[in-house]
Amino acid sequence: MKITLHRSYTKTFVKRVSLSPKLTQKVTSKIQLFQSNPHDSILKDHALSGAKSGLRSFWITGDYRIVYKPQSKDEVVFINIGTHNQVY
Repeated sequence: MKITLHRSYTKTFVKRVSLSPKLTQKVTSKIQLFQSNPHDSILKDHALSGAKSGLRSFWITGDYRIVYKPQSKDEVVFINIGTHNQVY
């Protein structure tokens, strides 16, 4: 699976995640799992609705999510990362 990072994802990753080594490690492991099996039930991947229709999200921790946009079967663009309240 090819993952492209949107500018907004990179910016929010630096602000919200990179300062915590423990959270950075969890993000890395969940992204690796997503790349190998995006439908793994551990990720709790789901479609978004309303203003974010067309986007999907998966869990990093109980409150942290990555919001992404599928481009094709084998390509996605990560749009945002943060807590539930920050990304929705």
